[in-house]
Amino acid sequence: MGELQSVLDELAGLDLDGLPDGPLLDHVRELVVARNRITAALTRATRRADVRSASEHDAAKTMQSWLRGHLRLADHAAGRLVGHGRALDHLPLTEGLFGDGELSADCVEVIAKIVEPKNRDRAAAQGIDLAAVEAALLLVATHGTHRDLRQAVTDYLAKLDPDGPEPDPTEERSFTLVQHPDGTWTVHGTLDQAGGEKLATALESMSAASRCAGDTRTRAQRGGDAIVQLADLALASGQLPVLRTVKPHVIVTIGIDDLVDPHTGPATADTGLGATLSAARARWQACDSTVTRIVLDPDGLPIDVGREQRIVPAHIRKAVELRDQTCVFAGCEAPRWFCDRKDPRAPRPSQARGGPLHGGHRRKMRTPPHQGPPRLPRRTRRHRTTRSPMAHLPPRRHRDRHPRTAAHLTP
Repeated sequence: MGELQSVLDELAGLDLDGLPDGPLLDHVRELVVARNRITAALTRATRRADVRSASEHDAAKTMQSWLRGHLRLADHAAGRLVGHGRALDHLPLTEGLFGDGELSADCVEVIAKIVEPKNRDRAAAQGIDLAAVEAALLLVATHGTHRDLRQAVTDYLAKLDPDGPEPDPTEERSFTLVQHPDGTWTVHGTLDQAGGEKLATALESMSAASRCAGDTRTRAQRGGDAIVQLADLALASGQLPVLRTVKPHVIVTIGIDDLVDPHTGPATADTGLGATLSAARARWQACDSTVTRIVLDPDGLPIDVGREQRIVPAHIRKAVELRDQTCVFAGCEAPRWFCDRKDPRAPRPSQARGGPLHGGHRRKMRTPPHQGPPRLPRRTRRHRTTRSPMAHLPPRRHRDRHPRTAAHLTP
């Protein structure tokens, strides 16, 4: 091991900037082979320690727990290392190529699926020679891409069990949203074939519709904008199930002074899920939302709750459409029904209460900019009269007397 450390020290001191392109690529190739060989040696040593229960020497119950506790490996990394060692006991050819550095740990993980207990039992019941299957897969692994290897293993497992398991999408779907202290979110999940197709189709349609000339967003950024726009459309449609007696909506609480202040104002607004936003983000959310005025007493208790008012009433939208016709962003040709109203400045208290908006304060643009159609229009109820109009009443010669009212009873 001392010689290995010396070689690693020599590699760490190598000047890579002085190497030409060809020798640099050869150096990368040699490093990958060396990494595969070192990973194979580590897997073999871990397997020997697992078979001998050597982890009990340090009071660890399993080898996986010893790797987590003493080497500070993650759960999936420790489980992967132990699992590879157990699978290679049934894959001698794969173990040989892995030790020579021709296979990576990712290839071993894919090939190891054919020797899982349930797959070994099915192969034995059908008289399948696993050695021949392993040789065929290794040929694909050494001459094709990693995607080709995964496809070959998938085809083998599908033919091994033609009927397949009874489809149960619930067991194949998982979705997790993790909120961080700074208010951002991390998404992690797995979908079955049908569910993934549905989500991918919806996101691709919105991502493609939002592209325009000069769009510099990456593929990942367009996908993030598309999934947020998909949530906007679902919330604005009014078709989502009732959540705790009300329709689901995003709640942002901010002081009136921070709302009208044009400065950024970090950490001044609170959301319904506990995140903290800046005043600028809160004003951005208020562009196409309703505002409810709540008056608090010195102790923080609400003493007055006003009515919800749209920041931009319908008549102002008509005026803006007549003036601008299309999106005001350069290069965007979105029609007016794709656009929403945005206020480049902070809303004044009169605007928040539904007061008049003066010319020059509103511009029509996409919501959010260049991210597909805006939220659907709000559903309105058709007002129905409780009685027919007076013109439809049959003519009567004598009218009833007016009913007695409080004014009549007043002395």
